[in-house]
Amino acid sequence: MLDGYGFEWDGPVCYQSESRPHHDAAIARLVELGAAYPCGCSRRDLEQEPVTELGPIYPGTCRAGTRARTTALRVRTDNRPTIFTDIVQGEQRCALESESGDFVVLRKDGLVAYQLAVVVDDYLQGVTEVVRGIDLMHSTPRQIWLQQLLDYPTPGYAHIPVATGSDGQKLSKSQGALPVRLEAATTTLFDALDFLGLPPPGSLENAPLDSIWAWATNAWDVRRLQGRTQDSVAENLYQAPNS
Repeated sequence: MLDGYGFEWDGPVCYQSESRPHHDAAIARLVELGAAYPCGCSRRDLEQEPVTELGPIYPGTCRAGTRARTTALRVRTDNRPTIFTDIVQGEQRCALESESGDFVVLRKDGLVAYQLAVVVDDYLQGVTEVVRGIDLMHSTPRQIWLQQLLDYPTPGYAHIPVATGSDGQKLSKSQGALPVRLEAATTTLFDALDFLGLPPPGSLENAPLDSIWAWATNAWDVRRLQGRTQDSVAENLYQAPNS
């Protein structure tokens, strides 16, 4: 799929499973700092708590200890504001303790939670800019919190509009969205650039993909996206199942 749309790699493919020793080292560091603690709470225990995009706001039940045999590991937060300036959406701030609560970095089943894994992986790969959908904006304060605890540099962030269907739902596998068409890559790329506020000139309509990418790279201006959160995308960009 990515090859068919002209994407190129500038290094070897990294597999998250290979980073587990680094994840474990980061978790050990958080415990050593006193920034993480065992939590035996279940989802049922948190059913009555206020809910945000990240789930129930954790009330700190296990901060003073737990007798549970099976535990997750949570990172301790406070209400000092986490502030960052998103390149597209402007200044963002979050008081984690009251808006999110202490959050899980190691699950009860032994799997490393997304928030920690992405922070460590980005650090290992030397990531300096993160561009992703605005639906992940609410995760960013947690990730910056971890970066600060682990003494990692904080990358720049740009949260771009989310593509939606005619029903207003985000186009994603979890919502049953169809995959992008493999044929007619040039047409689809044209529409994608138009969605990003960068409509290509008609002279490139039949040009090879590398020419379109060269034009888009030179013409790119992130300011075209500022303040946008979601937009509808034509359904004809997507292929029917089994096509």
